[in-house]
Amino acid sequence: MENYIPFEKLSKKKQRELNAKRRNTWGSISPITRKPNPPKAYNRRKALKWNDDSSSVPFAFFLF
Repeated sequence: MENYIPFEKLSKKKQRELNAKRRNTWGSISPITRKPNPPKAYNRRKALKWNDDSSSVPFAFFLF
């Protein structure tokens, strides 16, 4: 039976080996915390989309 050695007292090489064994992948889950954008916040992309929209062209009404 091996004697227990605290992690801090292990050699750097052994620490790396243990860390590699413990490390797992997230798979298809993204570890980044995401939250919805506040609706009152200014969104540049939305403003540019509105500006480029062809339906925003002013209507001209001419009488002959």
